[in-house]
Amino acid sequence: SHSGPLEQGETFAFYSANLERKYGEDTPWSFLDEWENVTIDRMLNWGFTSLGNWTDPRFYDQERIPFFANGWIIGDFKTVSSGSDFWNPLPDFFDPVFEERAMATVKAISEEVAGSPWCVGVFIDNEKSWGRSETTESQLGIVINTLTRDGSDVPTKRAFTDLMRKKYDSIDALNEAWSTDITDWDAFDAGIDSKLRTDAQRQDYSDMLGVFANKYFTIVKKAMDFYMPNHMYLGARFADWGMPIEVVRASAEHVDVISFNRYKEVLPDHEWTFLDEFDMPTIIGEFHFGASDSGLFHPGLLIGADQEDRARMYYEYMISVVDNPYFIGAHWFQYIDSPITGRALDGENYNVGFVSVTDVPYAPMVKAAKKLHSEMYERRFAQ
Repeated sequence: SHSGPLEQGETFAFYSANLERKYGEDTPWSFLDEWENVTIDRMLNWGFTSLGNWTDPRFYDQERIPFFANGWIIGDFKTVSSGSDFWNPLPDFFDPVFEERAMATVKAISEEVAGSPWCVGVFIDNEKSWGRSETTESQLGIVINTLTRDGSDVPTKRAFTDLMRKKYDSIDALNEAWSTDITDWDAFDAGIDSKLRTDAQRQDYSDMLGVFANKYFTIVKKAMDFYMPNHMYLGARFADWGMPIEVVRASAEHVDVISFNRYKEVLPDHEWTFLDEFDMPTIIGEFHFGASDSGLFHPGLLIGADQEDRARMYYEYMISVVDNPYFIGAHWFQYIDSPITGRALDGENYNVGFVSVTDVPYAPMVKAAKKLHSEMYERRFAQ
């Protein structure tokens, strides 16, 4: 299931209930302290080098294993659409309210992290709907849809108008390049038929998408530099369905590490040759494999035959990460199986944990992790 079990109501925390039964409760919520210590003991014993994205802030002060912090920029800012807004429409980054909310978000993260040297870096946002790769139109959807809107109400549209006015001496010059018949710049700003007609138009749309993305990363980097100058900025974790090269390029100008979520069997070298352009550290923010023999109704996005096969797939994926010179690691999603009735956010009920909802580790996964972690440095750095 991945559609949302209920529009409203309450959910039951099976995992928390099981932790209370397993560890007992000497004082209110003391079982969570026991769970925290056991979890860190497991991570170290299994050879993991850090706690990945979505780490509970209660782990931020444990000083035993590095962690990655995260945050979302939310607020009452204007939005724009790619035409295929998978999670949500994108914020209008040229709306001044967005920068205010970005600063507030990073300030909150900085207060949680409290300058801890155990914090490797920070992911801000996740899998934004930058544009899909299926067609040119879907890749440039943000520009195509925004050009139809009124610049008096949409700050990004006004920015696109200003960009084109600077490039073209007159509206006639733009019309010639685009094979359009727009009457004047006021008409352009009020909204146009944005259908792609010419190669010059395609290039201009690409440039506008780059400017739009650059605005986002500039703002977040500014907030990171102000509130968390001693921690790395790890980007917004591009989904493989939403990573136009213009946006990746903009990311590379501002982040310390480029981040992608990649749910595939492995990372084939030929799919990542574009990283040569950037020559930067790159990280996988999410991947997983599941199976249907665990009792959960859904095995996950990538499916193994059983737990042994799931462990094999995990190991082979990570080997492809280790063997790629640009990747510095990958974060598994997630430590705990989904609840069988579905997580509250959207109903997701996957077998994707290293531990079950009864807090029992999956032995094949643990074995594969130990093998991987005992070999990966020699494999990567043998030469």
